[in-house]
Amino acid sequence: MPRALRRRESEVEWALAVAAVIAVAAVVFVARPFLRDPSPASDRLDELAPEARERLALAEERDRALAALKELEFDHRTGKVSDEDYRAQVGPLRRRAAEVLRALEGGEQPRRERISDPGQRVP
Repeated sequence: MPRALRRRESEVEWALAVAAVIAVAAVVFVARPFLRDPSPASDRLDELAPEARERLALAEERDRALAALKELEFDHRTGKVSDEDYRAQVGPLRRRAAEVLRALEGGEQPRRERISDPGQRVP
């Protein structure tokens, strides 16, 4: 092989090696954020403000009251709860759900009273 041809092949090999190193470096640079674990400080949620915490508590209470109503309706339809027990339990549950909904809409504080479990008998 002539000397010029060998030199040309050597230059091409060096160019390919440099291109491969640059390509690998680019891939590592782009993939680096996906390969490392996020730091614990970046995963923490910010502490909720007192108003937001109260609103969240009201939303959870609303969900519990509506779930209790739904369960009571289902138990009444399936015959697990008698008409008498249903009438005794549905009123307080509806009032509680309405109070919490009003508090969520208007920002007022609902009265705090215990809602009995729909599966319990009311004396």
